[in-house]
Amino acid sequence: MTETKTPSWPSAVRPLRLGRFSARIEIRAVCWTAAAAIAAIALGLYAVTVGSSTLGLPDLLDALLGRADERATRTLLGWRMPRVVFALLAGAALAVSGAVFQSITRNPLGSPDIIGFSTGAYTGALIVSIFAAGSALGTSIGALVGGILTGVAVYLLAYSRGVSGMRIIVVGIGVSLFLGAFNTWLLTTLKVEQAISAASWGAGDLDDIGWIHTVPLLIGVCIGVPVLLWLSADMRMLEMGDDSGRGLGVRAEPVRMWLLLTAIALVALVTAAAGPIAFVALAAPQLAMRITGTAGVRILPSAAFGALLLVASDLVARTIIAPERLPVGVVTLCVGGAYLVWLLASFGRKTR
Repeated sequence: MTETKTPSWPSAVRPLRLGRFSARIEIRAVCWTAAAAIAAIALGLYAVTVGSSTLGLPDLLDALLGRADERATRTLLGWRMPRVVFALLAGAALAVSGAVFQSITRNPLGSPDIIGFSTGAYTGALIVSIFAAGSALGTSIGALVGGILTGVAVYLLAYSRGVSGMRIIVVGIGVSLFLGAFNTWLLTTLKVEQAISAASWGAGDLDDIGWIHTVPLLIGVCIGVPVLLWLSADMRMLEMGDDSGRGLGVRAEPVRMWLLLTAIALVALVTAAAGPIAFVALAAPQLAMRITGTAGVRILPSAAFGALLLVASDLVARTIIAPERLPVGVVTLCVGGAYLVWLLASFGRKTR
């Protein structure tokens, strides 16, 4: 009689079972994700204390408990805190959107800012701001509609008996160039003061962020990230191809549609408030994948590293030429440019 052996799990993976639910927990990924999240929060707390006024963590605690004076409370909780919280949420939102697009296209260049969705959201927000004198809510709606319409256009133009990741990227780059030219034309119709303000916002700027911008993004992240986590198993199956995914019981087109709509909505919420912040969606998922050692891009690691990347970039933007401030998009462009150079160099080495 032969003895049946129970298969052993690798030391880096542990099973998790809760009733009928089961999952494989990757220990290294969990540890690095927790470390990135803790680092992002710690850096955010430090960023709240940085500014022209010398206020430390004890002052922040007093402000939270209602013991600080009016000036310190207004500075810490009215100006600095919403900016930092927004940076954390926006970094996470952009990163998980990038993870979705890179998974769908099966390409590390599949990012909403590369394939036009961020540009489309910027177009929608710009049209509302220029022609309808939009409020914060109107601008958010305009960005959401612009992003979704851009996504629909790219999807339909790239569709040919299914959707190819490379077709989405090529069509998206073309749509992005067209919308970029259209946005430039819109800016030329403005007065000088309006054009300067719109151009600064178009670079990705967190200077005017308040709680009125942060709360809608918080609601969007609290809804969007759980939806993406719910669909993440199907998303990973579709990485093997639509035919393989269907063979495993995945309804490819509906799943892809919900993934795209949720990811575009998160990008649009960020863009409506701060303008198109470049390269966080491109770099954060790949950075998370390489550090955590996962087989592909994952939602939660991408969110943690995206939050850390954007809050660090915003801190640099605020302090590198103090008392002047750079738009955060300038810093993320530098990070993204360095990432692209490294990515192309690594691809070049692999093809030799």
